[in-house]
Amino acid sequence: MTRKLLLSNLLVILFLLTGSVSIQAAETPLMRIVWQDREAKTLRWGQFSLADSQIHFTKHDAIEGFPQLDAQRNELVQMERIGRVVVVGIRDDDDGKYQSGWAAIDMGVRSHSHGDHDDHVYKEPPHLLASVVDQAQGNPAHLYRYDGVFYLANDKRNGFTQLDPLHLLRQDDQQHGHFYRGGGGHITLAAIEGKIAYSTWAARDEENNGRIDVTDLTRSGDDAIAYSFQLPVGGLHGATASHGRVFFAPSDGIYYVDADVNLKQSPESVEMHHLSLGKDDDSDRPNRTGAFVTHRNWVLCTTGKHGAAALCLVNASAAEPSVVKLPIDTPDGLSLTTPTTVVTSAGKNYAFLFQDRKEGDAAEQLVVVDLDPNADRDLSDAKVVKQLPIGPSQVMGHYGHHEIDFDADGRWAVVTNPGSGKLQLLSLSDLEFHGEYEVGGIPTKVLCVGGKQTHH
Repeated sequence: MTRKLLLSNLLVILFLLTGSVSIQAAETPLMRIVWQDREAKTLRWGQFSLADSQIHFTKHDAIEGFPQLDAQRNELVQMERIGRVVVVGIRDDDDGKYQSGWAAIDMGVRSHSHGDHDDHVYKEPPHLLASVVDQAQGNPAHLYRYDGVFYLANDKRNGFTQLDPLHLLRQDDQQHGHFYRGGGGHITLAAIEGKIAYSTWAARDEENNGRIDVTDLTRSGDDAIAYSFQLPVGGLHGATASHGRVFFAPSDGIYYVDADVNLKQSPESVEMHHLSLGKDDDSDRPNRTGAFVTHRNWVLCTTGKHGAAALCLVNASAAEPSVVKLPIDTPDGLSLTTPTTVVTSAGKNYAFLFQDRKEGDAAEQLVVVDLDPNADRDLSDAKVVKQLPIGPSQVMGHYGHHEIDFDADGRWAVVTNPGSGKLQLLSLSDLEFHGEYEVGGIPTKVLCVGGKQTHH
């Protein structure tokens, strides 16, 4: 009897184990995400999976090795991804004298090109690759991706750090990047072909107001600055590069210059071109923008407020670039965020913008713009196609905005709601929300990596 009972128990255990393996095998990963929790000043991660035609989300609290920050004195700032490597900037409340710097994460998802699509394999959990958090990093704020490399602006050091994701993965760069002189105060920058970088100065004094440094990335130290020039107006906050041109955001519209890749120009020979964004009806001051995104050969930004708010589009490859304005009426108390763009699996080109609450009680919304309705690659006919109600933001200065990012397949988007501690899953095929997930804290910036795991 005892032997029969033992055998029976073993069979039950074997059945349960086999069943759990089959259940686990039936779960197909769709994408992995990482987001900033502003409440705890740390990164969280999670994974969306498909099982029995249902989408499931699993939340994980910690990323192995991520530095312990002070929830009162530190802020996580801009965060970008190249491949499976994520870099996030870390800022403090004392101009970098307390502790500031950056951290790099391996998201643990391998993606490989396979014919007309990419294959995604979900390996180990996300973990820290490297971090530098000390009193010598200059309180970073802005982080960029250009030509497969990260550029982190070290504001109080009047320069920036170049971080190569391949070096971070191999962990063969003990210096953790290369520092270059360029820019000052509150730096925004654009790099071209890994050869040169244009860095802006945020300064009120006559010498540096409107100043832009051109840095030779083949040199280092103070000698890296090849030359500097000044725009006719200051208030610089925003820079990007596209199709051989460099765009800047001063206090009056947009300025652009031709990229001096071979460093043949001088301060006197730089030709600066101005693109007006109109004027504010109430103050009669010029409209401005504060950040750019690029989509194919176009540069996008927002300007104006309330009834005069608009998405602006500039064809960077045009012989004479001009501004195309798409009005997006934004209720009083709300502000229009910088767009985030995607090409979906169906080939649609969308821009997503949030109308975030700065004051009052107006309902916040996600605005969806079809950038190319007739698919001719000319974005001048862009139009708003949908507006979706979303959860609350928690805007405090530059922080607490809604954020969105997309899976590698162009099928799904994840939206953060900082004011409710929830994520929402948006289908890029029908532009409808298909799930809401409680994650707690204050979720802000989010990045997605990978797509549906396939088996060949």
